[in-house]
Amino acid sequence: MESVEPSGYYYANKFALIMLDALADVLGENGLKAVLNLAHLPNLIDNFPPDNLEKAFDFAHVSAINQALEEIYGPRGGRGLALRAGRATFADSLRNFGALAGAGDLAFKVLPLSTKMRIGVPAMARIFTQVSDQRSTSQEFDECFVYTIHLCPVCWNRHDLDNPVCFIAVGLLQEGLRWLSGGKEFRVNESKCIAMGDDVCEFVIQKTPVR
Repeated sequence: MESVEPSGYYYANKFALIMLDALADVLGENGLKAVLNLAHLPNLIDNFPPDNLEKAFDFAHVSAINQALEEIYGPRGGRGLALRAGRATFADSLRNFGALAGAGDLAFKVLPLSTKMRIGVPAMARIFTQVSDQRSTSQEFDECFVYTIHLCPVCWNRHDLDNPVCFIAVGLLQEGLRWLSGGKEFRVNESKCIAMGDDVCEFVIQKTPVR
């Protein structure tokens, strides 16, 4: 695996720290070391980013970690691990941010599910746009929401792939929706991926929960 050139775009340190902590829990210390070494990021071993919102964790690092997961654990195994890391990133940090901070309050919990999603999906997009260089937007349609990442850290500088690879983002959205809805699970599919030659990474969120 070749090293990824720095992008000049940055993820918040806090999100990177939580993602790495989640991977350490799932992979174990030696497993994470193997991933970081393959990703050409040995400087992160026992030296995670600080717990702050400074934009200092390069998109290229997120992409390299995601690619190393796939190479070590295979496409299916890497996908599962990335989904778990994405879920943990939301569960441990995002729910306390800005527009989502009141979503745990009783007044929000009693709203209809459709209203919760209409508030929550755009709120998640705004948070990432505000605290990282990941520019995100959302649109509502009759049967679904479409969440779009216009500048994506997960697949940064990857090209010519046959399948989408942004499963960290899928996991984050799944966990966000589970929390917003009070425990329901939603189908989230990546329908476009910049690494496949698309102009954006696009995620289709079905409005009807699967359970």
